[in-house]
Amino acid sequence: MSLVMTSPPAVEPVTVAEAKAHMRIDTDAEDILIGSLVLTSRLHIETALSLALITQSWKFTLDRWPKSREIELPLAPLRSVGSVHVIDASGNATTVSDQSYLVDLASRPPRLIWNNSVPPLPGRAAKGIEIDLTAGFGDSAASVPAPLKHAILMLTAHWYEHRDPREIGQDGARIPDAVSDLINPFRTIRL
Repeated sequence: MSLVMTSPPAVEPVTVAEAKAHMRIDTDAEDILIGSLVLTSRLHIETALSLALITQSWKFTLDRWPKSREIELPLAPLRSVGSVHVIDASGNATTVSDQSYLVDLASRPPRLIWNNSVPPLPGRAAKGIEIDLTAGFGDSAASVPAPLKHAILMLTAHWYEHRDPREIGQDGARIPDAVSDLINPFRTIRL
């Protein structure tokens, strides 16, 4: 099972100008660094939460279908499943009819559920199933929940202030508790 981004978000949830205002920086000398820290902060939060903040496209691959009639999809909020392909032994992809499955966008994690049909078996041993996904809260920064945007600002400021290389596990390398507190309501809880 793997997940590969095929189309990144068009914008970041937080602009460099917003980050600079948050950190009270008046010069443009470190705009490239700050932009990089905003991107890194977004990626960190998306990975921690299995979320896509701004609309982006991904390819999710599986070796085999699960034994149950449903597949948990690894990103939320899921906006759509573009297509499902099954790869044969020769490497040719066959598109599975979208009438064969139902996409449950509201679940967390989102799911692809087979209707009363049997999914076609892939012909190759690894990565024989490809599912194209689009996920994200929306196309603009305005669609991202405010606590997540604030967490990005705080994490960007933290990494801006703590640039020295540190050994993993030292306190300086820890994510601030306030950032964790902001993102905790967005975590998926499994019972």
